Amino acid sequence: MRWAADAVATMREGARVRLDYSVRSLWRVDRVIEEIRREGVPLAAVDSVLRGFGAYAGEVVVRRTGAEWWATGGEHWVRTPDGRLWDPIEEARRSFLGHGSLRLLCRDATTGA
Repeated sequence: MRWAADAVATMREGARVRLDYSVRSLWRVDRVIEEIRREGVPLAAVDSVLRGFGAYAGEVVVRRTGAEWWATGGEHWVRTPDGRLWDPIEEARRSFLGHGSLRLLCRDATTGA
């Protein structure tokens, strides 16, 4: 997904953080989201960044499990081979609000994979 690739490039060039589509890299993404939240940036100002982080987490799940992206009505979901649907983009927003974690979403989505 293009948003995931954009997030990887932005983190590499802007923050000097390498993202390699590994589960471990989601620890770094969660920390970056936490740092942005602590700075008091409004959600609307970082929504596109969060969309990219969510897409990145979704790509991690896709690559680990053989899942596929689903899009409907402007929403983007990941469907794992066991039929479960995941919303990593919304989870990135929840993480920013202090109620979610991309690392934990990935852990839950890949359990049994």
